[in-house]
Amino acid sequence: MTRTPLRPLARILQARARGENPDAIERENIRIRHERMRDRMRLRAESRLVVLALAFVMMFGAAGARMAVLASTEAEEPRAGGVGPAILATRADITDRNGRILATNLVTSSLYAQPPLMIDPERAARELAEIFPDLEEETLRKQFTGKRKFLWIKKKLSPEQQQGVHDIGEPGLLFGPREMRLYPNGRLAAHVLGGAGFGREGVHSAEVIGVAGIEKALDVQLRDPARGGTPLRLSLDLTVQAAARRVLEGGMKIMNAKGATAILMDVRTGELVSLVSLPDFDPNDRPVPLLKGDPSDSPLFNRAVQGRYELGSTFKIFAVAQALEEGIATPQTMVSTQGPLRWGKYRINDFHNFGKELSVTEVIVKSSNIGTARLAQQIGATRQRAFLDRLGLLQPVPVELVEAPAIHPLLPGNWSELSAMTISYGHGLSASPLHLAAAYAALVNGGTRVTPTLLHEAGRAVPGERVISAETSRVVRGMLRQVVQRGTASFAEVPGYAVGGKTGSADKPRPQGGYYEDKVIATFASVFPAHDPAYVLVVTLDEPNITALGETRRTAGWTAVPVSAEIIRRVAPLLDMRPEIEPGDGFGVRLTGN
Repeated sequence: MTRTPLRPLARILQARARGENPDAIERENIRIRHERMRDRMRLRAESRLVVLALAFVMMFGAAGARMAVLASTEAEEPRAGGVGPAILATRADITDRNGRILATNLVTSSLYAQPPLMIDPERAARELAEIFPDLEEETLRKQFTGKRKFLWIKKKLSPEQQQGVHDIGEPGLLFGPREMRLYPNGRLAAHVLGGAGFGREGVHSAEVIGVAGIEKALDVQLRDPARGGTPLRLSLDLTVQAAARRVLEGGMKIMNAKGATAILMDVRTGELVSLVSLPDFDPNDRPVPLLKGDPSDSPLFNRAVQGRYELGSTFKIFAVAQALEEGIATPQTMVSTQGPLRWGKYRINDFHNFGKELSVTEVIVKSSNIGTARLAQQIGATRQRAFLDRLGLLQPVPVELVEAPAIHPLLPGNWSELSAMTISYGHGLSASPLHLAAAYAALVNGGTRVTPTLLHEAGRAVPGERVISAETSRVVRGMLRQVVQRGTASFAEVPGYAVGGKTGSADKPRPQGGYYEDKVIATFASVFPAHDPAYVLVVTLDEPNITALGETRRTAGWTAVPVSAEIIRRVAPLLDMRPEIEPGDGFGVRLTGN
């Protein structure tokens, strides 16, 4: 740096020559130098201040941005170390066969607390207890004033409850988004849907998982992101389901029954158009399972699938169908019904005295235990067991319900000749009503086995294993029709729909062994229209009894049959079935039911 001398010689000499004071030159130079030094120092200080200000602005800006991010997000629930997979909260809707919603998702909120952020925890506890009567103020107060930093208060909130918590104004009470499962039809189809609950969950989302029914059986499919939220379409018809449930509930009350079930199945595809089990429950508020006592006392018990009953005389048609198929008998073959039929120390009797003999057709129409047992003796235990196995009566029903695979029919330990005789009229083998519906469908649809399903797939009618010939199936249908026209199921007649079917009344077994004398399982397995079946309907009542003609009636003809008839009368039009003229013998025709 070039420095300017304070007393430059040339200027001093010139000043002396002009008579001026040379010291003034030095003072002026000092002043100028000091001014320049002050300017440089001021500029340097200003630059430092600008840099320092920019640094402070950047730091406070970054801190402010971070605080804004934290303020706009919810606190995370404390977790153990380790990183887990992301929670998938999305779950596909479930619809009936016509696309009407059976199960869907509802966006709501959860409520949790962070006690360290609370201003007045005691007031918060008091007002929360007022909003949620199931919460205790003292418990909340201890939790809010303790050492916990996070706690769940409610996993699901209604809009009214959420507004009530908002009004408390407590910063330590926070909300998290939730997607909960909603069943808009309440109890309707409760046992089919089952219900859902929360699996893994955090404050930002929760994993909705199935806990029973089809929700659990097809849980992976319903949560599969690859499906893109495509609804699961069931075979149920919501309108038919509602009508069947209403009639069955009324019938159960009139018949003073402990429980009831009704199953409506397409005989060719196996699709379940309706499945009702009573008593039922609301899947939006699923009750807790019973820990002791009879499982069937719980509304969670699905009688259609989990109920294993001796189904009584509904089994007789199986013995007759096998005898016809194997050439052992024809519809006109006479069978001895002279009673009692003795086998060792055991005796088999009929409900009424039918005389010395009946034709095979009359054995079904009049429901003779002795006649059916004699046919079973000719068939033999080995062939009988194989035939019932082909009908699907000896294995769990492969339907899309999580409860179904565990329900094995109860079979005799030693399938002896006596077992074959009693099983032929529905005693000694316990199966579910759904087993019975599938077996009847195979007998009347032309003789091919069907697999029950709750999924609706257009054009899925694929012929199954042949069980009986088409001719035997035709004869069986005629016999079932005669049971309604002039047999034990006369109350089942519905004009225009040619109902056929078979009644069954079985004494209910005691838990300690033996049978009750005043408790029965009453069942009616029906098909309609009998000359060209489209549907099979199975109605089972648990412990029904009704007073008629001055007597207490418990048999299916007085209980399950009229309930079935009313269901058919209600649902047949909903199934687009018009009343029709029933084909008669020869040239004669007559209106169905006359």
